[in-house]
Amino acid sequence: MSDIRAPSRLIYSLSASLDGFMEDEQGNFDWGAPDDEVHSFINDQLRPVGTYLFGRRMYETMAVWDTMEDEHPAMREFAEIWRSADKIIYSRTLDAVTTRRTRLEREFDPDAILRLKESAERDIEVGGPSLAVDAFRAGIVDEVRLFVVPVVVGGGKPALPRGVRLDLELLEERRFAGGTVYLRYRCLGSG
Repeated sequence: MSDIRAPSRLIYSLSASLDGFMEDEQGNFDWGAPDDEVHSFINDQLRPVGTYLFGRRMYETMAVWDTMEDEHPAMREFAEIWRSADKIIYSRTLDAVTTRRTRLEREFDPDAILRLKESAERDIEVGGPSLAVDAFRAGIVDEVRLFVVPVVVGGGKPALPRGVRLDLELLEERRFAGGTVYLRYRCLGSG
């Protein structure tokens, strides 16, 4: 047996409306709140993630999980998963981070992420399309995991980056009782 460990994967995972948006024109994304079945599945998908990469806005949205105490089992489990992972926040405007296991970086450096992928024992997830576009342009994203929610919002922030071609291979799909569809793709290339 070999002691060679495969590099960690950089994964872009998010929920999107059927018309391809992660939030509507008013900045709302409550329409994408997962039901119990989807939330449990998301928790299973996130357990292997050891590091989250976020921009300022996504970090500010997600930071509530650091102190959230929820009675709902799936939400409590998600909070535990969030707290156990490292977070790297990329922002030129944020003065400081307030959550545990979190560090602030001013610039997104694809070479640093490649080094992290080589050394990390767990997967890495990039959150939010603004930061993900930099990772896609650098060609360092390994997988896209998309939860398509059965709603059309008519406009807003696109879930997938604009101006970047992605060639993908479908690895997995799953349909949930509430109508959400999970699609997992391997990135074959970007540019």
